[in-house]
Amino acid sequence: MHDAKIKKMTTIAMLCAISYVAMFTVRIPVVLFLKYEPKDVIIAIGGFMMGPMAAFIVSFVVGLIEMFTVSDTGIIGFVMNVLSSCSFACVAALIYKYRKNIKGAVAGLVAGTVTMVSVMLLWNYLITPLYMNVPRSEVIKLLVPAILPFNVLKGFLNSAITFLIYKPVVGALRRTKLIASAKNGGKTSVGFSIVAVIVIITCILSVLVLKGVI
Repeated sequence: MHDAKIKKMTTIAMLCAISYVAMFTVRIPVVLFLKYEPKDVIIAIGGFMMGPMAAFIVSFVVGLIEMFTVSDTGIIGFVMNVLSSCSFACVAALIYKYRKNIKGAVAGLVAGTVTMVSVMLLWNYLITPLYMNVPRSEVIKLLVPAILPFNVLKGFLNSAITFLIYKPVVGALRRTKLIASAKNGGKTSVGFSIVAVIVIITCILSVLVLKGVI
């Protein structure tokens, strides 16, 4: 039992480090002050492996470190980061916890995306006026043309990448004995994988359109 706890803590610490590196090295401006960071992919994978509480811990720790290192938005940015990551990864992990198959993973990622988009619309409405120092009426004007499409793109992109790399990542961790081998590993659906690739390509093209590149 003691060894299991040490392995779990080690895995969570490793996920925090990888998630932070992903956030630090990949920060793509999309629209206004909104940037895409792939850290939620790592957090979702952690949630799939160890449950929604692990996803929450990684979200909180990485958000806290980000606030003190690279963020210029202080506590407001921290709150928004944790809300965004948790609403996506924790919801996805919670559904996958009770349906550990491909359909459960897809259902969890879709539900996580819908939850994240809804949560961020509400909290951007509440908090963004404080961050931008503008009237709430000005933020309302940004919800549909900017904040909504950004979070939809973010959710789809995170979901597709998570689906594609989850099995390879888990396989690598099992080989290092950090997590236990599954009784039934299952197979990745070729059809879902193709859809995930199409989603990624579509999201990338959409970002280029939003930035006026194409």
